[in-house]
Amino acid sequence: MSKVEELFSILDTTALILRKDMDLTYLEALVETGSNIFEQDIQQKHLMSSAQERLKREYRKLENKQYKSEDMRKAFQLCLLKGMKNGVQANHEMTPDAVGMFVSYLFNRFFAGQSGLRVLDPAVGTGNLLTTLFNHREDGTAMSGYAVEADELLLRLAFMNADLQQHEIECFHGDALAPLYIDPVDAVVCDLPVGYYPNEERAQEYRLRAEKGMSYAHHLFIEQSIRHTKEGGYLLFLVPNFLFESDQADQLRSFLRDTCHIQGLLQLPVSLFKNEQNAKSIFVLQKKGPQTKAPKQALLAELPKFSNAQAMQSMMLQIQEWFKVNK
Repeated sequence: MSKVEELFSILDTTALILRKDMDLTYLEALVETGSNIFEQDIQQKHLMSSAQERLKREYRKLENKQYKSEDMRKAFQLCLLKGMKNGVQANHEMTPDAVGMFVSYLFNRFFAGQSGLRVLDPAVGTGNLLTTLFNHREDGTAMSGYAVEADELLLRLAFMNADLQQHEIECFHGDALAPLYIDPVDAVVCDLPVGYYPNEERAQEYRLRAEKGMSYAHHLFIEQSIRHTKEGGYLLFLVPNFLFESDQADQLRSFLRDTCHIQGLLQLPVSLFKNEQNAKSIFVLQKKGPQTKAPKQALLAELPKFSNAQAMQSMMLQIQEWFKVNK
């Protein structure tokens, strides 16, 4: 077996043991077994001795073995996909791996040669996108991060995901549109939650609030993210393709003109998503500052299928040329 398969087998087997003996969901049991692996001890002392012995037998397979963070991320991701297979809400779906890798590529190009970066994901989910970014930092320089998530179980999974991969990520449970008591970061990366924001009173604190009716959560997340980014910092969002087609699009355009330079908008292949309505694009912004300037031309592209090697190679050459001219 590959290392990813080995890790998945251990995570899956032990999660199933804990699920049965503790009457948990699979994802809750995954948090428990992740905690055991991280602490190198079985935390659930009340388990029957037979269950404890089975757990110990599985965990011993990890002794004296070295695993890369990316191996652990992929194994954990397989478990998450298994646990989310039935009845998962649309906003709980994980960012496709190919998309995470492409976002990482763009992140590395925009932050080439910079070290000690601090990154925020205000809607972290299970942490798959954020940890993909950490694992594929090209120059290997250390990064730290902040993660915010309203769903407690998802945040626990993200926390465990980061711990098992040994990443310095602080996790916060709560509404990311409430005040965030963190210092401005170098970058924001986020697969934006799409829909209406139910807290109309809090929405009044935002310039992108709706003039009538409910405000769009994805607009407010963009504004909140820009607030918490340093001048000159970059923001990489996954946004719905209809972002600039809504009734509040003019308000969003005006806000972005005042606060940011639009660096690029890259439409992802529709085939990556269950239906065309869920299709997304990568939207890259730079927060304005005294030393910033707009690119000569924004990077606009419709990405081919990632499986089309020839078309992707041609697209990558075009993107590299854009960076030569604009960065």
